[in-house]
Amino acid sequence: MRALIQRSQQATVTIAGDICGQISHGLVVLLGVEHEDSAEDADWLAGKIVQMRIFSDAEGKMNRSVKEAAGGILVVSQFTLHASTKKGNRPSFIRAARPEHAIPLYEHFLRAVESMLEKPVARGVFGADMQVALVNDGPVTIWMDSRARE
Repeated sequence: MRALIQRSQQATVTIAGDICGQISHGLVVLLGVEHEDSAEDADWLAGKIVQMRIFSDAEGKMNRSVKEAAGGILVVSQFTLHASTKKGNRPSFIRAARPEHAIPLYEHFLRAVESMLEKPVARGVFGADMQVALVNDGPVTIWMDSRARE
């Protein structure tokens, strides 16, 4: 499972002109599910994201989690995070999970984040054509992969 995490001052996800998810300050998480991913991957990634200390404390040091900063989280499914660009100029998405596997794991991830954050998580709609707008704060952008666990 891969995630691109961006600390944001504000963010929205829009489908067909209607805002379906938004946060003020917090994290935007673009989430890609691979065919080999499991609930354990989702739980590990959710825990790392909710507990990651990337918000400033009183001294201006990145020392607080999104929960401690009372921030929100916006999660958007994004199979293109599993693009392979090894051959040619057209990316291959062969490693991205099919919807019948990806949707339950995406939903499991959302429930895990909500449980750890102790509040609802804003979200896009799996498989929809979405427009994501955000103001990246910092900028702070972090890449995580549950296979690497770095």
